[in-house]
Amino acid sequence: MVKLLSNFRTTILLSLVLAGVMIYAFGQISERSLGDPTFWQAVFRWIHVVSGILWIGLLYYFNFVQIRVMPSIPAELKPAVSKHIAPEALFWFRWSALVTVLAGVGVMLFRGHVYSAEVMTFGMAGGMVQGDQQYALMGIGVWLALIMFLNVWGIIWPNQKRALGIVVVDDDAKARAARIAMLGSRTNLLLSLPMLTSMAMYQTLFG
Repeated sequence: MVKLLSNFRTTILLSLVLAGVMIYAFGQISERSLGDPTFWQAVFRWIHVVSGILWIGLLYYFNFVQIRVMPSIPAELKPAVSKHIAPEALFWFRWSALVTVLAGVGVMLFRGHVYSAEVMTFGMAGGMVQGDQQYALMGIGVWLALIMFLNVWGIIWPNQKRALGIVVVDDDAKARAARIAMLGSRTNLLLSLPMLTSMAMYQTLFG
């Protein structure tokens, strides 16, 4: 067991296998068969939650830890972060963002085109009526998540490549890119709590 847990890849693969067994078991004992759209909605929600934890967890790591602590790290030690830790963290950060969004879209589509249209239009598809306010609140969360995703791939990652030296630029451009990336990350931090509030409150109160 110690040897197994000492290897990251083996540990995560075994965890995925165990999760897969549990997903299959849910399909066997629930009223929803493996061919039922609701079952696959549950599968996509699981993917959405797992990848979302990784995405937002890394967002919080960058903002709660790395950005705040970097100025106090001795200059000779900073390359350890910028050359090794940050690129690895950014790899998982941007790809988990993509998987989170795709899985979330999958959940929405498996709930049907009416639900999808209501959420994406803040409850105004077909006209706002009593009860559609819940879709407006869920729609806010979905659109905030999409803005955050576009921010990751369109602003944060391109500027981090320059700031970390993955793309070679002069010192002034590197400093400017680092600041833009930081502000992009802080924007996502700002949006993350209202986005998560929308997701969690809707699922609990309206299902």
